[in-house]
Amino acid sequence: MLHFTDIIPSIPFILAGIGVTLKFTVLSLLCGLPLGVGLALCKISQFWTLKKIADAYTSIFRGTPLLVQLSLIFFATPQLIGYPISAFEAGVIAFSLNSAAYSSEIIRAGIGAIDKGQWDAAKVLGIPYKIALRKIILPQALRNILPALVNEMVNLLKESALVSIIGETDLLRRAQVVASEKFLYFEPLLVAALLYFLMVMIISFFAKKLEKKLSYA
Repeated sequence: MLHFTDIIPSIPFILAGIGVTLKFTVLSLLCGLPLGVGLALCKISQFWTLKKIADAYTSIFRGTPLLVQLSLIFFATPQLIGYPISAFEAGVIAFSLNSAAYSSEIIRAGIGAIDKGQWDAAKVLGIPYKIALRKIILPQALRNILPALVNEMVNLLKESALVSIIGETDLLRRAQVVASEKFLYFEPLLVAALLYFLMVMIISFFAKKLEKKLSYA
């Protein structure tokens, strides 16, 4: 027997979690993407040490569960540095570091897919490496990797539900609170699932618009 009418008064409380979820996602992407670009550049650089450091970073963060990384940052950081990190800070740090590892591989692959002739042409024209990378290579790579980056953003949005485990009142956590108060689990969790679905669909819609715009540019 379903009792959706019983949770109607709690819907605004659940909806307030959307802001927390989106804040996690956007901040993690804004912090993780530049780091991912830096790691990708290290991987394609001619310096052996930078390559190894970037590869080791990627291996560690791709080879361990995100939940373990989140738990280490939230629970172990106060022990190591004596700073009582908040659940929000721990979430942003963990998601940013994890996202950077995956983004770096996406960006590296995008740069690698650019025809070698582009680099050669830039050299012939006397364009410095950094300028060629910033104005010629990266814009083309961005167009190629946009779908993969959008997929990474969607993954971040969905994985942000993990912060509920460390007590942050995101969308899932609020649905769980309502469930425990009303002794009804299906209804609030279904509402949360539908809200996650709607957010993913909206992101995908605008991403397709942007992809079309770039394809005609």
